[in-house]
Amino acid sequence: MMNNKDAKTQRKMNRIVIPTEIERLATLAVDAAFAVHTELGPGLLESAYQVCFVHELGLRGVAYQKELPIPLNYKGVRIEVGFRADVVIEQKLLIELKAVEQLLPIHKAQVITYLKLTHLLLGILINFNEILIKQGIQRVLNLDKS
Repeated sequence: MMNNKDAKTQRKMNRIVIPTEIERLATLAVDAAFAVHTELGPGLLESAYQVCFVHELGLRGVAYQKELPIPLNYKGVRIEVGFRADVVIEQKLLIELKAVEQLLPIHKAQVITYLKLTHLLLGILINFNEILIKQGIQRVLNLDKS
């Protein structure tokens, strides 16, 4: 059963319309993740998946930034604290890659925070350490952006 906060969040998510271009990029990103996982399977380090993932993006003609620094602005002060987005596609879509036993709420929270700091609407959290990659892919929305 949903509590009031969960129900309010769900209603807000249902109203968000993702622009067509971002959806197109999301589809390309998921296709790239499927290609990497099909070739390599689970069990490698995140860094290996990242190199292969961005290679797949390049093969698809997608512009991306890898390990993009994300500054934190705190009360008017820009703080460089070492946050880095794994991949940002065409300055519109955030991708966070993992190779963990299972995705945890903290992984989703990380993506939400990165979305807020970058002012992006959509992020995709991908865990390559799954038997079926589709079980390791989550879309994450920046509800503050809507």
